[in-house]
Amino acid sequence: MFGTVVFLASESMVFAALLAAYYYLRGMTATWPPAGAELDPVSMGIGTALLAAGSVTMTIAQSAATRGGRRTARAMLAFTIVLAVAFLGLEWSDWAHANFAVNGSAYGTIYYVLTGTHFAHVFAGVVLLAAVSIFLRMPAFTRDHHAAVEAVAYYWHFVFVVWLALYATIFLIR
Repeated sequence: MFGTVVFLASESMVFAALLAAYYYLRGMTATWPPAGAELDPVSMGIGTALLAAGSVTMTIAQSAATRGGRRTARAMLAFTIVLAVAFLGLEWSDWAHANFAVNGSAYGTIYYVLTGTHFAHVFAGVVLLAAVSIFLRMPAFTRDHHAAVEAVAYYWHFVFVVWLALYATIFLIR
């Protein structure tokens, strides 16, 4: 658990630096976002709701795992994975429909770096969720040995909270 907390602290610094770069560029640019750069806040608002639901299902999975409820925990992890994959699909669609490119402006670059970094973290979360789901099938898992579930839960909630900051920054504060 200590390693997870240290890792999340370092990841917090990565996202803080990226957000600082976004706000620095925003402050140094007369027109932000550039004229014509359009995003769909509704689509990614739905994505935000998907990640919020995934945070709830992860909490249920964690609670079930600590009580020894393997079946419930695995079901909730599977549901969390489905929600995460749906979010990734929305993010991919958002990129496909963006009318600006990564190399078109500072806005395009920082947008794709921020969302791409988060995308990678959600994808890694899907892999971790699947691994924990497999772990829950092993006899080594007991009510007293569920640190893996707790560590992945911390990571998953972190990914959701980071998205809240990114969504507010990119889609709401224009």
